[in-house]
Amino acid sequence: MSSKYKILVVEDEKNIRHLIGALLEADGYQAVPARDYANGKMLYFSHRPDLVILDLGLPDGDGVDLLREIRRDSLTPVIVLSARIDESDKVEALDLGANDYVTKPFSSAELMARVRSALRTAAFHSGTEISLDGTFTLDDLVINYGARKVFIAQSEIKLTHTEYDILSYLSRCPGKVVTYNAIIKEIWGYSDSGSIKKLQVNMANIRKKLGAKPGKKNYIENELGIGYRM
Repeated sequence: MSSKYKILVVEDEKNIRHLIGALLEADGYQAVPARDYANGKMLYFSHRPDLVILDLGLPDGDGVDLLREIRRDSLTPVIVLSARIDESDKVEALDLGANDYVTKPFSSAELMARVRSALRTAAFHSGTEISLDGTFTLDDLVINYGARKVFIAQSEIKLTHTEYDILSYLSRCPGKVVTYNAIIKEIWGYSDSGSIKKLQVNMANIRKKLGAKPGKKNYIENELGIGYRM
């Protein structure tokens, strides 16, 4: 039995489907190509891939509906690859459970980096989300969930109750874009006209306390207009 990661590519454009398949195979993955919604649904449930790359504009249906089908009983990572660039389309796909959203035309190197990230996230969630001592570690950052404390290079970072809750929530979804709406619902349980501004203020404080600097690799990335990624 092959130990390669199996990746389903649901894409109606033949050239793009072949290109993605070639990129995946070159990186040691097993590509499973699907040309439309029906074919993609059949191959998903028969092959149970490790990851899905999903176009939204399919000739016989909307990729969003296939995403819903997948999310009914599975946490299989899904990367949406679409020509739809409206923020509302991105937010809808991410809120429905997509792990990432890449717009066409796309960079081959970026797409493969997103694939690796999504697979790492899936492996992280498969049984090692929290270590035996109840901590999350990312480079110098350590979150002690039991004590509700955060450290960088062994020095404690003082966060407010809300700031800690936001950081803790993001740390449980590493590598995944989490929309503003999802964070607001998780932290405050409701949304009003000032919710996004309130989240942005808290996030700015968190990032400042974590030592974020423009142009540097930081612990939390801002996907403008969409949400945040740890």
